[in-house]
Amino acid sequence: MANAKAMPVNENGNRRFRKDTLKRLLRYIFRYRARAVVVVLFIIVSSATGALASLFLRRLIDDYIVPLLGQSNPDFSGLVRMLLTMAGIYLVGVCCTYLYNFVMSGIAQGVLRDIRDDMFSRMQTFPIRFFDQNSFGDIMSRYTNDADTLRQLLTQAMPQLLAQTISIISILVAMLTTSVWLTLLVVVYVVALRKIVAVVTAKSRMYMRRQQKLLGELNGFVEEMINGQKVIKVFCHEEQAIRDFEQRNEELRKNAMLASRYTNILMPILVALGYLLYVVLTIVGSLMAINGVTNVSLTGTGPLTLGMIASFLQLSRNFSGPISHMSQQLNAIVSALAGAERVFTLMDEPGEEDDGAVTLVNIAYDKDGHIVESEHRTGLWAWKIPGKTGNAQYVPLRGEVRIENVDFGYLPGTTVLHDVSFYAKPGQKVAFVGATGAGKTTITNLLNRFYDISSGTITYDGINIKDIKKSDLRRSLGIVLQDVSLFTGTVMENIRYGRLDATDEECIAAAQLANADGFIRSLPHGYDTVLEGDGSGLSQGQRQLISIARAAVADPPVMILDEATSSIDTRTEAYVQRGMDSLMKGRTVFVIAHRLSTVKNSNVIIVIDQGRIIERGSHDELIEQKGRYYQLYTGAFELE
Repeated sequence: MANAKAMPVNENGNRRFRKDTLKRLLRYIFRYRARAVVVVLFIIVSSATGALASLFLRRLIDDYIVPLLGQSNPDFSGLVRMLLTMAGIYLVGVCCTYLYNFVMSGIAQGVLRDIRDDMFSRMQTFPIRFFDQNSFGDIMSRYTNDADTLRQLLTQAMPQLLAQTISIISILVAMLTTSVWLTLLVVVYVVALRKIVAVVTAKSRMYMRRQQKLLGELNGFVEEMINGQKVIKVFCHEEQAIRDFEQRNEELRKNAMLASRYTNILMPILVALGYLLYVVLTIVGSLMAINGVTNVSLTGTGPLTLGMIASFLQLSRNFSGPISHMSQQLNAIVSALAGAERVFTLMDEPGEEDDGAVTLVNIAYDKDGHIVESEHRTGLWAWKIPGKTGNAQYVPLRGEVRIENVDFGYLPGTTVLHDVSFYAKPGQKVAFVGATGAGKTTITNLLNRFYDISSGTITYDGINIKDIKKSDLRRSLGIVLQDVSLFTGTVMENIRYGRLDATDEECIAAAQLANADGFIRSLPHGYDTVLEGDGSGLSQGQRQLISIARAAVADPPVMILDEATSSIDTRTEAYVQRGMDSLMKGRTVFVIAHRLSTVKNSNVIIVIDQGRIIERGSHDELIEQKGRYYQLYTGAFELE
């Protein structure tokens, strides 16, 4: 991704996380601020109960157990009350833990839904260039793998980190109220612990980021292999595909192993150091009590009692536990931030620029013959040009297209089209002929403004297309592509994709126009047959017929047919051509075709070679010239 290359680098050569990643996550959480406040309150109560219970342990031993020792008739009523009080404290802690996890799961799923919604909405604004330059599998990985790391962050890591932080603070305060001397030993332990955590987390962060990147690349590779299974089998490429996959998978395994190793090694180290701290505190506390060392605490000075030592040891166990858990959560946060960074990098991709102000509107004519804008579909269209004084100008949509002196290249420094100029009058059929890679499809991409020209002008009914809002420009153009894309849903829904407000009758009429009605009615459920997997149950020709019907129901004034009949056999092509001729009647049509028999009746045939127009004219005129078109038509020169 382009944005990822500009990330800051630290002194060790490892990229730091973008500073705003966590802030942006928090902004999503703040959309649920009321529930988040409730979660924080429950976490505070749940975390504080552990420290409070340890303080009660000191009172339980010094005030209720030790005085009963040696008594012939001990009174256990006070001890029972204290035990019930401690049980109540623990019960409150358990309830609060359950409640904050319950509420947080709802917040987490809401945040993930919002992030996916925003990511998908943002993706709809991306230019075609973005999808040409990025693997579909890597994009999908951001919706699945990277988003799943955020789920773990929100449901587990962040609540646990907050809970452990509050626990550590409350336990530290409880320690200081018990013994300052013993607390100093714990502080030394924390300082040493911090250095260990910093080293291990830095390594973990590096390998986690690599793991997420490699996982996205592996998904992209698998997606390519699935789409290309026929080609793989035809060319017996299975063994090489397996080797390529194993190589990528092995690289992922190595990075995932190192990421897991540094993630998992920290917990055993911290547990061992926690036990070591427990032993040291036991020895030091015992020596202080035996030697009568004066104990200092926030509540005053005095002897170090058995209850204080037992309480402090319990506090130390409770203190080292949260630190160990925090280290685990920090690693989970590192992994989640690596995923979040990829998600936000996708969302930060620049969207398609659109500074056009001219819109496409439905119109009608009043009794005086003046254009009146209509809110309902009338079948008549006009370009609405906003005026400086507030009065709009209406230009009837006729379908006149002019391209003048256009240069274009997909990449800087590389020119694909050179000084291309031509025009199409309303209702004309213009055909582009030339070898593969000559620039035919590139011209239609420029008409749609999938890409913007480097120099020159393209006008539509006398209006520069840069001044037309892109959505309105594309609404006026109907396209039938060589590569058909069908969507999961019924046949009727796929046809209606061309115009969402089309009635069933209009969709059926469009199918009849494209000569698709016959085979559609022969499907198990006719127009209600559900298509799945891009219409994999249909032949390529049937899929193309549905695509043609989809364009027909849109009823645009300009049609672009990019190898529209390339996937249809010659017999079916003759059958479809009648519907295509009806579809093209009264419209400006741009046709790209390798079969020259399909462009004979075009008003203008333009021959393109290496991005330049070398011939133009009608079929008869070009045959008479005996140039490149003549060679192509007679077979003297084959298309590559």
